[in-house]
Amino acid sequence: MIASKYAKRDMMESEFTQRASRIAAHGIGLSVDVYSPDLLHLVQVLRDGGLRPGYLEVFKATISAMQWVRRHLQDMKLPYHGEGLWTTQPDFPHSSSGRQGVAEACAQIAVLDSAWLNHECATKQMAGYAFGTYLPPLYTDLSARMTAENLNLLQAQVDEQAHHYGTEPALILLEMPPLTYFGCGSLAIPAYFRTVTKRVACGLVLDIGHLWTVYRYTGAWRRQTLGGFAAEFLDAFPMERVIEIHVAGLAEFTTQDDFRPAADDAGLPYWIDAHGAPIPEVLFDLLGQVLEHPRLTSLKGVALEVDTKPVDTIVTEFRRFCDRFETMASGVEQAGLAASLRWPRPQMVPFRESRRPLTAEEQATLSRQYQAYVRFVTIQPSVPMTEELALLGGSLDDLNRYRETYLPHELLHWGGELQDMFPKTCRMLVDAHLPLEQFVPFWFSRPRSEENDYDFFLLKIDRFVEFVANDCPAAAGLVMAEAQELRTAYRAANEPVESAEVRA
Repeated sequence: MIASKYAKRDMMESEFTQRASRIAAHGIGLSVDVYSPDLLHLVQVLRDGGLRPGYLEVFKATISAMQWVRRHLQDMKLPYHGEGLWTTQPDFPHSSSGRQGVAEACAQIAVLDSAWLNHECATKQMAGYAFGTYLPPLYTDLSARMTAENLNLLQAQVDEQAHHYGTEPALILLEMPPLTYFGCGSLAIPAYFRTVTKRVACGLVLDIGHLWTVYRYTGAWRRQTLGGFAAEFLDAFPMERVIEIHVAGLAEFTTQDDFRPAADDAGLPYWIDAHGAPIPEVLFDLLGQVLEHPRLTSLKGVALEVDTKPVDTIVTEFRRFCDRFETMASGVEQAGLAASLRWPRPQMVPFRESRRPLTAEEQATLSRQYQAYVRFVTIQPSVPMTEELALLGGSLDDLNRYRETYLPHELLHWGGELQDMFPKTCRMLVDAHLPLEQFVPFWFSRPRSEENDYDFFLLKIDRFVEFVANDCPAAAGLVMAEAQELRTAYRAANEPVESAEVRA
């Protein structure tokens, strides 16, 4: 039994090392959005300043937008940052995410000729409920095994398309997600990713800002310095699987109604992941520590995540980033490449063919746990604490910050201000004495089937129409008319427009 377990692990490691060895070093780059800021303008400004990213990791867009990017940046490495592939969820294989979402991702990978497909180990849809920003998985052994099973399925479909087109398949990368004030589960985060990587030949993305949020919201800051925490965390984390490192901004989330202190008695801010915000110096210091780790042997790229950030700020930060880390990161990549040339090259045997799938009972258990997870983290009354829902350190005050402030703001204001989206309807709701805040409990009043590829803006439109029709029928016709205008404008905005040509 023990020998068989180690043989399976060795097969999985040989599959990963072969896949990783086929990926060229990407160097220092940027993780970007096609639309914000204007991608070609950003590239041009960088080049005018003597800065040439080794790659651009492109966030999911439309197929036509990806074709436009590839046409204008023919010589650029363009790995792919996916969205809407909820591999942490039990229903992934049969959901729209696992069918429509995977097909869309495969098509965009093919257009970009991407070396990898990166996706957060997180979800915005679970148990029939939708959220605007990522929720981490339940950090349990069962959840990790389910995620690995779904990643094997995803990699198989990516491989199948690559075989059809005669191209090199992109490697699936799983990114450690941020904690937005809390995490839940019974398994330490490094152990979760170790469990996943024992069962699937995927790579990993380590986001430095996300690592800081783990330090902050698991309560580790009360016991250790940041450097001591990072050393312990990295030693337990499967660093040998890290293909890419991300660095993005951190910022405090506040609203005009949030009067809680901006920092606790230790002076630590309530920072959360914020790509449009400046990168604090502490993250660059932490990056230096990560790049020195001896098991960081598969690194192919280090990128700043800059979607939604002003171009001038991007240029300033990227220059500082290159000056401090370009030589160091290149050295780590080259050392890994040299070591890979000495690795044995056994025949690649997909690990997924030799592992035990979850039983029907285990899948049903995990589905019930995710249903309870939704109830636990929404504004509904707290469900009793269980082992699966226990906070990973941190405090109930931090969870309540999410429930009472962050989540309502997400539905009412983030990703589309309802009063700006539906001005006429909102005026009718005021006249009917129906406060917009009632939209939040309505959103979580019942689960809804996932029928289309995830898009939070379109979800807000659909749910608000449903809310108004249910709670203020007199405004039903008006809200449907405003909704149709929004959908038409949104479709038009998501098609690329020609920008200034990028000089070679």
